[in-house]
Amino acid sequence: MQHNIITFTTDFGLTEHYVGTMKGVIAGINPGVQMVDICNSVTSYDVLEGALALAQAYHYFPPGTVHLAIVDPGVGSSRRPIVVDSGRYLFVAPDNGLLSLVYEREERVTVRHITAEHYFLQPVSNTFHGRDIFAPVAGWVSKGVDLTKLGDEITDYVRFTIPKPKSNGARVVKGVVIRVDKFGNLITNLTAQDVPILSETASPTFRLSVGKTTVCTLRTAYAQAQPGEVFAIVGSMGYLEISANRAPASQITGAGRGAEIVFEW
Repeated sequence: MQHNIITFTTDFGLTEHYVGTMKGVIAGINPGVQMVDICNSVTSYDVLEGALALAQAYHYFPPGTVHLAIVDPGVGSSRRPIVVDSGRYLFVAPDNGLLSLVYEREERVTVRHITAEHYFLQPVSNTFHGRDIFAPVAGWVSKGVDLTKLGDEITDYVRFTIPKPKSNGARVVKGVVIRVDKFGNLITNLTAQDVPILSETASPTFRLSVGKTTVCTLRTAYAQAQPGEVFAIVGSMGYLEISANRAPASQITGAGRGAEIVFEW
């Protein structure tokens, strides 16, 4: 079976030739495939940020989509290239934890170590496996190659877990900022399930401490706040965010990724 879409999630940026070169390789293998960028501006070497970007987008694509994900600080080392079949989607990526949230969200996955070098471009460089290994493999996968021909199944694939919120008393939960987006929103690891008061009442009474700021207001839309006002909001990713209307909450609060947050109600 052919697969009609290949997506890209990388840290290769928008000013270099890398993504365009990989698309050229894929087009040479499967000229009819549609290529869609999820995000090519992941912070360099930031595997967690890449994992979050991919996890928020992959399931909105039609079943059968091939997701090509490359944030690969270990390029040229012994880290393995892998192909993953979740039943609905296929993933081609380095085995460095980049697919951790996919593993967490999918009921069942089959992971294979890609060792069939005749599917690679030759010679394989030590610095651009995106071009020489991952792009051609994604191209062949999109053409319906039997995945068993790519390599053997493995079970010791690399995965990590996002830090979990910790309850510190009946009405206190501690969490952490896991991402700062381009607007300066602080995305935490708290969900509405972790702080049920957010969904139990329209005007919850709470205190959220982050950086040098205390937040006591929940909004359901950014535009509800006054310009520069810092507030909490459950964002589209499902996580609680600390945001500011038309201003970077990260600068106002003095907090960044890894900052502790304390939610009390």
